[in-house]
Amino acid sequence: MIRQPAVAGQFYPGNARSVEAGLDQFIHPVAVPRPAIGLVVPHAGWMYSGATAGIAYSSVKIPDHVIMIGPNHHGMGSPYALYDAGKWLTPVGEVAVDEPLAAELLDHCDLLSEDLRAHAMEHCLEVQVPMLHRVNPYVRIVPLLIGSHDRDDLQQIGQDIAATVKEYGKPVLLLASSDLNHYEDQQTSNRKDRLALDAMVALDEQELWTQVHANDISMCGVAPAYIVLVAAKKLGATRAEVLDYRTSGDVSGDFSAVVGYGAVVIE
Repeated sequence: MIRQPAVAGQFYPGNARSVEAGLDQFIHPVAVPRPAIGLVVPHAGWMYSGATAGIAYSSVKIPDHVIMIGPNHHGMGSPYALYDAGKWLTPVGEVAVDEPLAAELLDHCDLLSEDLRAHAMEHCLEVQVPMLHRVNPYVRIVPLLIGSHDRDDLQQIGQDIAATVKEYGKPVLLLASSDLNHYEDQQTSNRKDRLALDAMVALDEQELWTQVHANDISMCGVAPAYIVLVAAKKLGATRAEVLDYRTSGDVSGDFSAVVGYGAVVIE
């Protein structure tokens, strides 16, 4: 199965030359990239969040195996939809699904379902793929969409991902795709975003959940971030750091209704 690009020409450029130019703008790998267990990166249009995502991908060593977890914005398909086979086509080439790792994840986690349809129109993982491919042309991905906020399920999925990665025996990066607060003024969003970022830096998924719901933070990928925090700690994570933070207003100049974008590395 070849997944065709759904949002090329909308969230990021639709042709190879323009994609490469965008990647040249955003991706500047450091001489010694830092090893990481997890990343949280934004998924808006590249013109708004590409710089933040690019800083994350430039700073971190991207292994050959990446489990990508994002929110299901469209609500299509299974609440825990795994894309388990085939390739994802981008304007700059194909990226293979890591079928052995996906199969092991399905074996470990009864909550997950093989569901390609859920991914057909979703942007939150697609926008990451050309960036991952630029940094590591050999990367293989396991895309997972989360369409539920059942915390017991999210906790179990995080634990099952950690068990799968331990058994797999090869370096695997866990990637949560999420924007932060949506469509409030800059001052309000800065305050709310800091609460969410501080909880992630503290590696505290329960605090993240509490802050998001107590303060009405419209962080679309709170469930993926929750899962990655659970899994990362099971895999030995001891610290996290904000690599970059900005809002759409910092790009557009309109600070009346912004969206927040943060990049967090988990080590």
